[in-house]
Amino acid sequence: MTKNRLEAFSDGVLAIIITIMVLEFKVPEGNTWEDLKPLLPKFLSYALSFIYVGIYWNNHHHMLHTVNKVNGKILWANLHLLFWLSLVPFITGWIGENHLAKLPIMLYGIILFMSGFSFSILQKFIINLEGRNSALSKAIGNGYKEKASIFFYLLAIALAYFYPIASIIIYILVAIMWFIPDKRIENLFEEEK
Repeated sequence: MTKNRLEAFSDGVLAIIITIMVLEFKVPEGNTWEDLKPLLPKFLSYALSFIYVGIYWNNHHHMLHTVNKVNGKILWANLHLLFWLSLVPFITGWIGENHLAKLPIMLYGIILFMSGFSFSILQKFIINLEGRNSALSKAIGNGYKEKASIFFYLLAIALAYFYPIASIIIYILVAIMWFIPDKRIENLFEEEK
């Protein structure tokens, strides 16, 4: 099977996820800066989640650029990833409503962890189909960023019960780690030219 429908479907789902997140905002009744203050926690949780969804979209796009064909396992692994990402609007809204509450911050980490884990599964299935000498396999190498992300998500989940602000800081640091463009796939294609 070609990858075109997989890419189009994934792009559509990710666009809907971002749209749902922004719909959580209700217009304030007043027209002053003070009326916007209660929206600040919602906006901050939205901004972090928007960045995360953007990171996944960007990396998903780069990863699929290396793919020649897909199979049923890849389709299901992609749906698994999209399932976890589709929960981001829910948890973003919950954090925005409850600020630094322990359980929402812990659940945010679980959703981020499962998103990262499912992304790794998708990569594994693509490499299994394309082969160990595939572009994706060469680009990922030892997967240090992926492994570090998983570790930090688990650490943040554990810390959320005692130090919720520390968990938020870890989520931001992981986002920064991925926000800095990952050039592994682009560099590989540049080398082949």
